[in-house]
Amino acid sequence: MKKLISILLLSLYLVSTTELYQLLKIPTLIEHYCEHKKLNPEMSLTAFLKTHYENPVKDGDFGKDQKLPFIIHTTPLALVFIVGDTFNFELKNDHFKQIKSRKIPSKNDRFCYKGFLRTAWEPPKYLFS
Repeated sequence: MKKLISILLLSLYLVSTTELYQLLKIPTLIEHYCEHKKLNPEMSLTAFLKTHYENPVKDGDFGKDQKLPFIIHTTPLALVFIVGDTFNFELKNDHFKQIKSRKIPSKNDRFCYKGFLRTAWEPPKYLFS
């Protein structure tokens, strides 16, 4: 069940944010090809694709031609969330308990080389001239 839901969500995401939704228009392409095939039985699929995609012309069925896949491109879905000035974030101290803090040493001097920190950032002593 998880696999089915994840495939469904991934499909919905890809269809809404990429050009993949154009593949949903393939039945329209097939239907339009059948209409052209009825008018001209000798028309092949490649000739149909060339007339509609390679050299498109404005003819009587231009409105149907614009509904074919990959003819018109749109911008994919983009969601932007902005937190406005009216957003308030409020903390109440009633629910928090006081935590006792212990001091934790930030370094252990026994493991530190004594002269390292002093000499690491020392400027050069000699000038080369």
